[in-house]
Amino acid sequence: MRMYIFHCFLLAFCALGSIAAKAEEKVFDTPTLDRIAQTGKIRIGYGSTAPFSFLNADGQVLGYSIDLCRAVVEKLKQRLKVQSIDVQFVPRTPSNRVQLLNDGTIDIECNASTNTAERRKSAAFAYPHFFTVTRYVSLRKSGFKTLDDLKGRSVSVALGTVNVNEINESSRRRKLNISAVPVESLQAAFDMVTEGRVAAFAMDEVLLKTMIARTQNPSDYVLSEEQVTDAQPFGFMMRVNDKAFVGAVNEALSEIYKSETAKEIYKRWFEESMPGLNINLGLPMSNFLAEALRNPKIVE
Repeated sequence: MRMYIFHCFLLAFCALGSIAAKAEEKVFDTPTLDRIAQTGKIRIGYGSTAPFSFLNADGQVLGYSIDLCRAVVEKLKQRLKVQSIDVQFVPRTPSNRVQLLNDGTIDIECNASTNTAERRKSAAFAYPHFFTVTRYVSLRKSGFKTLDDLKGRSVSVALGTVNVNEINESSRRRKLNISAVPVESLQAAFDMVTEGRVAAFAMDEVLLKTMIARTQNPSDYVLSEEQVTDAQPFGFMMRVNDKAFVGAVNEALSEIYKSETAKEIYKRWFEESMPGLNINLGLPMSNFLAEALRNPKIVE
């Protein structure tokens, strides 16, 4: 009898769980613009990826991507005719960003995600907001400059980034026998170089420059002279099946990019002392990026 009662209880519990899961799925299936209008909230994913998005010492989420996304939120507020939209920031990692989008934890990822054909299968991308190449960082005393210098050596890469495949592909194509060492975070990958546990760390050039500038002894490090890849676009990621929201974000970005706002935001993070970090990359906007902002296009 007790077994029968337990079995009934278990069935009821599972049924309730199933109902809750379906209800939760229903919420996540609601078009993002509708939900923002109804709740007055938008959930933005951010990372530990200065100067694009990061948490400062005071617990504030800052960055080039964050400033652009805040400007987008202002445009959405006008579009939806609401008095305010509460921005809720949610931390994400390179390995869980797509999952957090698709399960509804975040509505948009405002960071520095490379727009690739493979990623576009599981996420939608906004108009590009930056372009960069992939290089590697190593200790200056090692004297490494090219990919061939890494033959037979270990290179750290961050899980969930395109750099994992880039290094593996370069190694196979050039028969370098490089051992890619995947780690959870960018900082952990960089620290492995500092500690001499790997020969180099492969990552987007702009991120490596920022990480080097934040060290106590920037002169200890050097970027490879050889590029691992050509320039690739960064874009904000959204759910792949939410065309209305993607369209609204791109419409807002198009207006922002063509205004002085975009130039001011770029200058703040790449040509002046960065808020919250007190480092200056001294990186003027390239002609390529300037043209991309003047005439924003979807990357296909």
